[in-house]
Amino acid sequence: MAIRLNDIAPDFTADSTAGEIKLHDWIGENYAILFSHPKDFTPVCTTEFGAVAQLAPEFEKRHTKVMGVSVDSVEEHHKWMRDIETVANAPANFPIIDDRSLLVSKLYDMLPADAYLPDGRTPAHSATVRTVFIIGPDKKVRLTMSYPMSVGRNFAEIMRALDAVQATDGVPIATPANWQPGQDVIVALSLSDEAAEEKFGKLDIKLPYLRYAKAPK
Repeated sequence: MAIRLNDIAPDFTADSTAGEIKLHDWIGENYAILFSHPKDFTPVCTTEFGAVAQLAPEFEKRHTKVMGVSVDSVEEHHKWMRDIETVANAPANFPIIDDRSLLVSKLYDMLPADAYLPDGRTPAHSATVRTVFIIGPDKKVRLTMSYPMSVGRNFAEIMRALDAVQATDGVPIATPANWQPGQDVIVALSLSDEAAEEKFGKLDIKLPYLRYAKAPK
């Protein structure tokens, strides 16, 4: 079954490069990003894991844990991590799940519609196990993105999306197209003009249903 926004992220226990992990316990009171790959030692995936390694301080600032999923063994992951660190010039100090059984890939519905998974499968067989899930401290799925094999993920956009999720979490605002942290936000229609101004200050009213305000600190 497809994972929908606001679903509770399916819990699982799996072996990883950081030992056995139970997802919900590992998340704790943090946000989390789960990002998956079809195979170790593949070129696009190596650059992506490298990007995550370089962004470790930024994720930490946002109280966000990151976990990789790949369909190889922990032993292979540890070998691959050396390549990742060479490309990134940064330590790959986030856990990578052993998903040889495809437990997590199937639980999160990440396989392509025409998936054929024989013994000795290649990355092409699990091609769309290239998905990103942003999960809140309440363990609900806040955002998903899926990519084909040929398109490297834009981690600047993933970070921007994380910032937008956190900025709007539990607050009656939304972010407009191409929003960046610090820019104005859109006030929810559930608030009257008066209530919105009391809460957020002066409004910039473009249309009766499009009202901007300064982003809350």
